[in-house]
Amino acid sequence: MSSNKIVLTSSDGESLEVEEVVARKLQIVGQMIENCPDKAITLQNVTGKILALVIEYCKRHVDDDHVAAREEKKNLKDWDEEFMKKLDLDTMLKLIQAASYLSVNGGSLLELTSQSIADFINEKNVEEIRESFGLESGYTAEEEEALRNENAWAFEDPKP
Repeated sequence: MSSNKIVLTSSDGESLEVEEVVARKLQIVGQMIENCPDKAITLQNVTGKILALVIEYCKRHVDDDHVAAREEKKNLKDWDEEFMKKLDLDTMLKLIQAASYLSVNGGSLLELTSQSIADFINEKNVEEIRESFGLESGYTAEEEEALRNENAWAFEDPKP
């Protein structure tokens, strides 16, 4: 690992010092490193809490390209699952935004968070999904009832 350190500062003023090799996992940061001789980079669209999670993920995945053994891959997958289990829905949504904005190399963080959200909503019905995401229906009660009648299968509860 490189011994060069990069200071990443979040939108809420939190600064994290990380190894350059870890910071370069964030494509947007990799591009900025060349233009920032003082090795301090401000990221306006990511809070400190979310940036810390992204950095935690990147530290664990810094050597992804060199992970070949089945056991190593399984350990990494297990770590990813545990990492996501500790996050609530709001944090997962913010992590998706951060992974997209920062362009985490390989896209694996974006894929992991997206899959976690998909898994979260997989077993929910329409009302549960609306409640979870704070969504309101775009239809009047009458329009929604007509849609429910026309497409009853889509509104069936997927739970056994």
